[in-house]
Amino acid sequence: MSELSDLYQEVILDHGRRPRNFGPLEGATHHAEGLNPLCGDHLTVHARLEGGRVADVRFEGSGCAISKASASVMTGVVKGLDGAGVDALFERFHRLVTEGDAGGGAELGKLAVFGGVHEFPTRVKCASLAWHTLRQALRGGQEPVSTE
Repeated sequence: MSELSDLYQEVILDHGRRPRNFGPLEGATHHAEGLNPLCGDHLTVHARLEGGRVADVRFEGSGCAISKASASVMTGVVKGLDGAGVDALFERFHRLVTEGDAGGGAELGKLAVFGGVHEFPTRVKCASLAWHTLRQALRGGQEPVSTE
């Protein structure tokens, strides 16, 4: 394994063990629940929008290291974005976890650590669950998101 892969794996493990922005969000204006029944990931994303932009976002729940790490990193990088910005970033992230870096991972900053997920197709749903859930929350959806 390369040094870069080792570093990426360590970042994912760190965020999985000690997720950032974990817990309830007082004053949240948007919520959604997500479930990955294949591996048991279950989380709720809470967001507070101000002026159409994500002012704060947090998550609660349980899941595998990749799922929790993805939610942890996601909550840090989407702050300040509007819904279209979240969608655009998700599209780039989703390409990364399904197709690999292809030279574009560097533009994703911290999210680039998930570039190796594409080598494990069953883990793509783990990595993308928080993103699908956040997008559902921003759209005001009440139905739980499932990655089945």
